[in-house]
Amino acid sequence: MDGRHDLLAGADDTLRVLDRCRALTRPALEKAVGRLHPWVGEMAAYSFGWCEVGGAPAAASGGKGVRQALAVLGAEAAGAPGRAGVAAAVAVELVHTFSLLHDDIMDGDADRRRRPAVWKAYGTGPAVLAGDALFALAVETLAAQPGGGGAVRTLSAALADLVRGQADDLLFAERPWTGPERVRPEEYRAMAEHKTGALLGCAAALGAVLGGAGPETAGALDRVGRHLGIAFQIVDDVLGIWGDPAVTGKPVHGDLRERKKTFPVLVALGSPAGDRIAALLESGDAPRAAALIEEAGGRSTAMAEARRHMTVVETALAGVPLAAAPADELRSLLGYLLRREV
Repeated sequence: MDGRHDLLAGADDTLRVLDRCRALTRPALEKAVGRLHPWVGEMAAYSFGWCEVGGAPAAASGGKGVRQALAVLGAEAAGAPGRAGVAAAVAVELVHTFSLLHDDIMDGDADRRRRPAVWKAYGTGPAVLAGDALFALAVETLAAQPGGGGAVRTLSAALADLVRGQADDLLFAERPWTGPERVRPEEYRAMAEHKTGALLGCAAALGAVLGGAGPETAGALDRVGRHLGIAFQIVDDVLGIWGDPAVTGKPVHGDLRERKKTFPVLVALGSPAGDRIAALLESGDAPRAAALIEEAGGRSTAMAEARRHMTVVETALAGVPLAAAPADELRSLLGYLLRREV
C-alpha cells in the first residue's frame, strides 16, 4: 500500500513539474505563433489544442509538454533559471509539432489527440505549409538568442537524425516479417534513437546550452534524452499492443492490425515461434498474434530493454555535476514516462 502511495505521489509531483514548465513556456510559445500569417497561425494554434477550425477557442489537450519540461529542467540543472530554457522549450515544441503534422500525412493518420489531424481538418497542402512555418519559426527563435548559433547547430543535428529515423521507419514497413531481409531489433534501436530520442536529447541539451552549460554537460543531457527516447518508444510499442484503450486512446491490438514492426514484435519474430507469429500477422488475427508474441517473450523482453536504457540514463546523469533539485525533478520525469500504464 505504501509503495502504491509513493508511486502516486511521485506521479503527482511530476505532473506539477510538467504544469510548471508548460506555464513558463506557454506565453512565449503563443507570442511566437502570433508572428505567423493569421491562417497559418490558426492551423498552428489548432495543432496545439488552443482553437477549433475557424479560430474559436478550444481546450483540447496539446500533449503533456515533455519536451518543454526537458528544456526547462536542462537549463535549471545546469544552474540557470528556468526562463533561460524557455526559448529552447519553444523551439523544440515548434519542431516537435512540425514533425507531427508531417508524420500524420506520411502515415495517413486521420486523428491526433482524439480529434481530426491538421491535414484532415484543413487539407494536406495547408498542413505541409503549417509544418514548414513552424520549423522556420523554431530556427528563428533560437537564432535570436545569445549564443543562438550553437543552439541552431544543435537543433540542426537533431533534425538530421529525426529525418534519418523517419526514413528508416517508413522503409521498415516495406520489409518482410521473416527471412534475411527482416528488420532486426538493433536496427529498430537506431531508428528509435533517431526518430524519438534525438529531439528529446536536443530539448535537454538546448536548455543547458542556453543556460550557459559547457559541452560536457550538454552532451550528457543529450545522451539522457536519446536513451529516454528509445525507452519511451519501446513502452509506446507495448502500449500499442496491450495498452488500455481508455488510457492510450488507441484500439486494443491497434499496432498489430496496422502491421507495425514494433520492438515486441521484432523480438518475438526472432524466437522459435517466429514463423507462426508472422502467419498470424499476415492473416490479420491480431488477438492470437498478441498472445503468441507475449508467450514468446516479446512483452517482457521489451520492458527489460526499456529499463536497460533507463539505467544508461541514470549513469549519464550521475556523470556530470548538476544542480540537485532540478536533477531530481528530471529523474522523476524520466521515471514517470517509463511507468506509463502498461
